[in-house]
Amino acid sequence: MIIAIDAMGGDHAPKATVEGAIQAAKDWPELRIVLVGDREKIEPFLINNPGNIEIRHASEVIATDEEPVKAVRRKKDSSLVVAVNMVKNKEVDAVISAGNTGAFMTAGLLITGRMKGIERPALSPILPTTDGAGVLVLDAGANMDARPVHLKQYALMGSIYVEKVMGVSRPRVGLLNVGTEAKKGNELTKEAYSLLESSSVHFVGNVEARDVTNHVCDVVVCDGFSGNILLKSMEGLAGTFFSVMKQEFLKTTTGKIGAFLLKPAFKRIKLQMDYAEYGGALLMGIRGTCIKAHGSSNPRAIRNAVLQAKKFVENDVNALIAREIQEESGEVHV
Repeated sequence: MIIAIDAMGGDHAPKATVEGAIQAAKDWPELRIVLVGDREKIEPFLINNPGNIEIRHASEVIATDEEPVKAVRRKKDSSLVVAVNMVKNKEVDAVISAGNTGAFMTAGLLITGRMKGIERPALSPILPTTDGAGVLVLDAGANMDARPVHLKQYALMGSIYVEKVMGVSRPRVGLLNVGTEAKKGNELTKEAYSLLESSSVHFVGNVEARDVTNHVCDVVVCDGFSGNILLKSMEGLAGTFFSVMKQEFLKTTTGKIGAFLLKPAFKRIKLQMDYAEYGGALLMGIRGTCIKAHGSSNPRAIRNAVLQAKKFVENDVNALIAREIQEESGEVHV
C-alpha cells in the first residue's frame, strides 16, 4: 500500500508532516509513504528515514488564505494538487493533507470526481465522546446546502465507514436536530427523517448537539452548515475549558498543589478529547481516498491519519459504499 502526504500543508509543515510520516513508516513497515513537496525543505527533517519513505518534488504551495478553485486550477505543481493527482492516476492508494481545506475538497472533486450514485460528497471528521469511542459526523462543511437525499447518502456512507474502519457492529445513525421529537426541525430534517426511517441504516432518530459527545449514536448526519458549526463549537469549547481550568488552578498555592496531584488525570482527559487521536476528516463520496488532517496537526495526528487511510483502503470502503448506494437506489452503476 502506498500513501501520499502533502508535506507542505498545515501550520507546522513540513516538520510535523515529515515527523508524522516517519512515525507511521516505523509502525507499519509494509507501507510505502510518499512525501509530496519541496525536496530541499523536506530532506532536512528526513534524516531518520526508516527506508520506506520517498519524496515527490512539487515546486508550489497553496496557502491557507488562497481562493480554493483558483488555487487548484493555477497551481498545478502545488504539493496538494500533485498529491491528489497521484490518487487519481492510481500511483498511490490514498492522500493526506493538513493544508487549505477548501482547496483540498476542490481538488478531490475536480480531479478524482464523485463516485457514481453519490450526489454530494461529505467531509467526515470523528469527534471525541465521553467514552473515548468517537462519533462520525457527515457533513462538516463540504456542502452548505443539502437536500434530504444527500443526508440519506451520508447515513449510508457513514454506517459503512464506522462498521468497517472503526469496528462498530450495526452503527447507530442519528439526525442532528433542535429536538428529539420526530416532527421537530425544518423541512430538510423532517423529510430526511422519513427517508432515514425507511432506509437500511440503523436509524435511532433525532439527536441534539448537546448529546453528541455522550455517544448517543455512532454516526451524526447533518448538512454542512450545521455540521461545521457543531465542529467549530466543540473545538472552541474544549480549548476554552482547558484554558479556564489552568487559570483557576494557578491562582492560589492550594490550586497549584491540586493541579500537580491531578496532572495525570488531566493528561488522560486531554488525550481523550484530542483530535489527533482520531486522524483526520475523510472526504467521503469521491473516487479516491482523501483525508483532510487538522490544520494544526502535530506528528501524532499525521501518524494517526495514515492509520485511518490504511484501514479505509484495506477494507475497500469505497467499493462497499458504491454497492450500498446501488442497492438503495435500485440502479446499476458501473
